[in-house]
Amino acid sequence: MATSIKRSKGSQSSTQIGTFSFWIKRSTIGNSTFYSNTVEDDNNRGYFEFSDDRFRAIDNDSSGTHFLLITNRRFRDASAWYHIVFRIDTTQSTANDRVRVYVNGVQETSLHTNTQPSQNENLKLLTGGQTNREYINRIYGGSAGSGDFYLSHFHFADGQSYGPDTFGSTDSTTGEWRINVSPTVTYGNQGFFIFKDNASLTDQSSNSNDWSSDSGTVQKSEDNPSNNFATLNPRFKCQAQATTFSNGATTGQSPNSQGCGGISTLAASSGKFYAEFKQSAESTTNEGAIGVCDTYYMNNNDNLGGSSNPGYIEYSVACFGLRDGSGGNFYSSNGSKVNNSSGQHGNWVNGDIIMVAMDLDNNRLYFGKNGQWQNTTSWNSATPSTYITLDSTGFEGSYHFVVGDSSSGNNVTWQANFGNGYFGTTAITSEGTNASGIGKFEYDVPTGYTALSTKGLNL
Repeated sequence: MATSIKRSKGSQSSTQIGTFSFWIKRSTIGNSTFYSNTVEDDNNRGYFEFSDDRFRAIDNDSSGTHFLLITNRRFRDASAWYHIVFRIDTTQSTANDRVRVYVNGVQETSLHTNTQPSQNENLKLLTGGQTNREYINRIYGGSAGSGDFYLSHFHFADGQSYGPDTFGSTDSTTGEWRINVSPTVTYGNQGFFIFKDNASLTDQSSNSNDWSSDSGTVQKSEDNPSNNFATLNPRFKCQAQATTFSNGATTGQSPNSQGCGGISTLAASSGKFYAEFKQSAESTTNEGAIGVCDTYYMNNNDNLGGSSNPGYIEYSVACFGLRDGSGGNFYSSNGSKVNNSSGQHGNWVNGDIIMVAMDLDNNRLYFGKNGQWQNTTSWNSATPSTYITLDSTGFEGSYHFVVGDSSSGNNVTWQANFGNGYFGTTAITSEGTNASGIGKFEYDVPTGYTALSTKGLNL
């Protein structure tokens, strides 16, 4: 069930002027409505959505459409946080100044559709009244179970028209748009500020315009605009076969006809990174596969290595890891056919947590299970011990975490914890130590390792 929240509204300060500001990270690609202000029914409302991956905002009632704005830009980067400011002021004499949208501080002027409201028009998106309800739908987490979006710092200023510089600024060193965590905002009667630092639905402005659950549970996430964490990438398809993603793209089920259950959105070429994965289901036992893949694997997906079953992680060049059942290691070297030796580890079953430590400074890949690291063929070492050597010769030298299966006609479901502290919708039971302070994991993060996130990449 998709997660949504709601609140009832009273009288607005203005039905002509208002500003929405929010940070959003997509975890599926496609069409979905995520904010709706419904007055009487679906024909009397204003709402925001992604349609054909474009941002779309509309305001309509029984008399017709008051405004319709659709960007030419398509929002298809599932690894990015976008800051969107939607600015409304129908009192403006210039038509194109009445409804404006900004992305990461820059106004979207290249528009697929730009139908502006009449001057001084009252809009359903801003209308008050006791029957009026607001909904935010399909939430997974953020600083805010399956959902399409992470959300953070969601503001509505009732009766005020603010530009993006109120809520963000350009970093003088990196040139990137960054969040203003404590903006100075006049919120008006119905304004609010939610998802400031967590998943609380309590209004952080002075208005007490709190929200409540409509369906599902909003889940807290460490993933936020100031520290963007890896998720599984909904844009990547093994041999054009789509993986089924859920829980903010932290759960992936490999398709029956191929073997990729998900590959991380972020990659690294140096440093030491740690992640945890729980195999939660499988259609046939002993078919799970887990490891890392060089970016070469993604860029050459139409002609993967191995003389048979291209697309299965176990048979793919530039992939290194473990296969369940046979107890085998799989790896490739110099683009050659996969080498799959059996009896190299002690296997796993559904519910086990597989720990993966990726040491890109020494080109080593370590695995653990349920708090113990692999030691030759057993899981009994307190620290990383037995490793697979990563050989990037002929590849790109940038590695992603990857999960999936190794056989046709089967599927395996993996739940990833890249540092959010959850497997699917279940929180970790006891947080391990983590010297970097980045991310929350079930087990102790090895010394010198950290989460695969933007802060982790810049340590």
